Amino acid sequence: MHPEPLIPTHGGYRKLKSFHLAQLAYDVTVRFCDRYIEKRSRTHDQMVQAARSGVQNIAEGSKVCGTSKKMELKLTNVARASLEELRLDYEDFLRHRALPLWEDADPRRAELVDQRCTTADAVAEWLREVYGREHQNGPNGQYGRRQTSASSIPSMKSIPSTYRELAANAALVLIGVACALLDRQIGALAAAFTEEGGFTERLHRIRTERRLHGPR
Repeated sequence: MHPEPLIPTHGGYRKLKSFHLAQLAYDVTVRFCDRYIEKRSRTHDQMVQAARSGVQNIAEGSKVCGTSKKMELKLTNVARASLEELRLDYEDFLRHRALPLWEDADPRRAELVDQRCTTADAVAEWLREVYGREHQNGPNGQYGRRQTSASSIPSMKSIPSTYRELAANAALVLIGVACALLDRQIGALAAAFTEEGGFTERLHRIRTERRLHGPR
């Protein structure tokens, strides 16, 4: 049996689903804020920074976990809190403009999740497709899956301001998935920390093992 390493493998944040979703939410937020929020406003900076904090703290927590499980847990919690702040900002954006917030049962939520978008471009393409369907169906029509040709879907620059409702709600869906993943990640980290302890406990175990059996 291999001896327990003093500093275990760490820093694999690029493989975490939570990291990829937080990064996607960040990329989408940068585009959203540049399009719909005054660039010189405090809200613009706060939303972008909250989204960035979610990404950076996941990465930093992953990198530090080799020597501090406690710090990993703390930073992952900071990432989760930052995304919650971002979620509230999007909800405020919709509320202040009397725009609807998608209900949990709205089919567009599940559809976006099923798309498994990995880039902001992919999210934008989905939004254009949804806008095209709804625009074709009419403002009083039901949400459906009627296909629209690519030529009939407006470009991002020509889409009217009502498009912001779709964009904000889509961002909220992505943030919600990222938060759910982080909740599970935090729960697993807390359980592991309770069961195994942190670096101090690991150091004690390794020293005890070597005193009893010598170096291997």
